[in-house]
Amino acid sequence: MLSTSQLNIVSFHHTYLTIRDMASSTTMASLALALVLLFLGSSSAQLSTNFYSKTCPNLFSTVQPVIQSAISSEKRMGASILRLFFHDCFVNGCDGSLLLDDTSSFTGEKTANPNRNSARGFDVIDKIKAAVEKACPGVVSCADILAISARDSVVLLGGPNWNVKLGRRDARTASLSGANNNIPPPTSSLSNLISKFSAQGLSANEMVALSGAHTIGQARCTSFRARIYNDTNIDGSFDKTRRSNCPSTSGNGDNNLAPLDLQTPTSFDNDYFKNLVNQKGLLHSDQQLFNKGSTDSLVSTYSTNPSKFSSDFVAAMIKMGDISPLTGSQGEIRKNCRKIN
Repeated sequence: MLSTSQLNIVSFHHTYLTIRDMASSTTMASLALALVLLFLGSSSAQLSTNFYSKTCPNLFSTVQPVIQSAISSEKRMGASILRLFFHDCFVNGCDGSLLLDDTSSFTGEKTANPNRNSARGFDVIDKIKAAVEKACPGVVSCADILAISARDSVVLLGGPNWNVKLGRRDARTASLSGANNNIPPPTSSLSNLISKFSAQGLSANEMVALSGAHTIGQARCTSFRARIYNDTNIDGSFDKTRRSNCPSTSGNGDNNLAPLDLQTPTSFDNDYFKNLVNQKGLLHSDQQLFNKGSTDSLVSTYSTNPSKFSSDFVAAMIKMGDISPLTGSQGEIRKNCRKIN
């Protein structure tokens, strides 16, 4: 099956050949060039790792200290920032829409089920935006700041580094329904996970790699209660430990936290996959990746090959960052990440 980019190329060549038959050799070159520019403009090709090299040369050195300070104060914050990037990209692309507060015109994504009472770190993004605006006023989008912050969070917690593609612009609206429908809940089956990621152009293998982000961070009792009281594919001692701070009755201890990775919850490593192999996934959706299904073998590989996980995670993060960016004259560069200009 052809990818979107391959289909675009096929379409381009078909149109080019039609023009060749209709136009003179002089006009053909001009029209072909216009088509190339149109093709590039319709893809993520406008994103580049050096997008701000001239307009904001100190961007990375401005962002990194703020993230480092936030993580030094609270290790969990790195996971929270990374999660914001995921949840932003899954709703109309990586456009900073998640960062918008509700207005009289629209209800934003912050109150959607996947984000309500759990999405956090917005104040850190605000601090980064303020620092970047001081260095380069009106130049860098909130969407790009979120992408850089996610990468820096991974690196500062011991994970792999990569060059972040930049050039996104900010959305002028948000989608509550998109957040509710597109982001897979912690109760998801494997088929649902594959389907939700596929809708974003991400393969099952990329879904597994990206799920490795759960090697850091914590989850609320409401997210894993059903797993520890209903699932049978769970280690007994692990189950007992988790039940100790998550009562079975809804409303009791709902906000009590547990680490997604019991061993190293503040280190970006491959222990998450080791846990899945040992039936110690905290969320139902986590354990679905290793439950006699099509993704078992990849989980096993990642559990014993941390470098393979790191390289696949980086590739998948870069691809996820390419989801439907606003570029060129689309959207805007927000002065305040919480509201449109």
